[in-house]
Amino acid sequence: MPKPTLVVMAAGIGSRYGGLKQIDPVGPRGEIIIDYSLYDALLAGFGKVVFILRREIEAAFREGVGRRIESRCKTEYVIQGLDDLPAGFSVPAGREKPWGTAHAVLCCRNAVDGSFAVINADDFYGRSSFSTLADHLRVARDTAVAYDYSMVGYVLENTLTQHGHVTRGVCSVDDDGYLEEIHERHKVKRLSDRVCYSEDDRTWIEIPEGKPVSMNMWGFTPSLFAELEARFPVFLREAGDDPKAEFLLPEVVSDLLAEGRARVRVLPTRERWFGVTYPQDKAWVKAGIRELVDRGVYPNPLWEENG
Repeated sequence: MPKPTLVVMAAGIGSRYGGLKQIDPVGPRGEIIIDYSLYDALLAGFGKVVFILRREIEAAFREGVGRRIESRCKTEYVIQGLDDLPAGFSVPAGREKPWGTAHAVLCCRNAVDGSFAVINADDFYGRSSFSTLADHLRVARDTAVAYDYSMVGYVLENTLTQHGHVTRGVCSVDDDGYLEEIHERHKVKRLSDRVCYSEDDRTWIEIPEGKPVSMNMWGFTPSLFAELEARFPVFLREAGDDPKAEFLLPEVVSDLLAEGRARVRVLPTRERWFGVTYPQDKAWVKAGIRELVDRGVYPNPLWEENG
């Protein structure tokens, strides 16, 4: 049975951290968050890793991160360039940032030939999330009616930081476990014994306890690439000269759901998310990783003992 591919969106990692040399170590031997995702993905049976990068960080990323995985599985690097555009389009004046997550995945169209997962480079997803997603990808099959996609659904309360608010894709799931809608909620935080969000900093709306949320951990069949190729020019025409418009993966998935062209199985997980949203989060993330290492979930050091 073909092994699925892991696509890692890392094009923005250098700019968020001020350069690769400043990526914060969170493991006891200097491991960074992506190390743990790669380790978990290999154990889950992913057979290839594709990193999406910006040209400016490619060399440093290959040396600082890629070399640890290249000897363990097939590895490929894809550049998300501003000029990777359909014929007839050009980069608008003032455009500096990448075109968004859907464009990032589109850039992988020549590097992926089977079912694949998509994750962020700087989010910690947890061991069982990778194994659950890999299991689904091994049997994913599109039908004449709809594409067979998937998404790992986290419990909202397991994805919050104590040091501020976050943005989360809050999901509605039907009785059969399929995604109905995703609503991006901004300024999500815990208020006393409730989790709420606000769009104006004045009115706070409660989100029901246990609500599933997306952390950008997706599973797709190769059919997605044709959809992205068809939809990207439409996005560019509608965006016009807006230098900040983004072609986003959750929005493409939402459109496919609304059109009845895809079904997205929500794969529930009880894993805790970790991420450095705020500087104060670093100590919390390090403590969470240390706990997992102490419990024997991960070896110390991570890579030498993974052979």
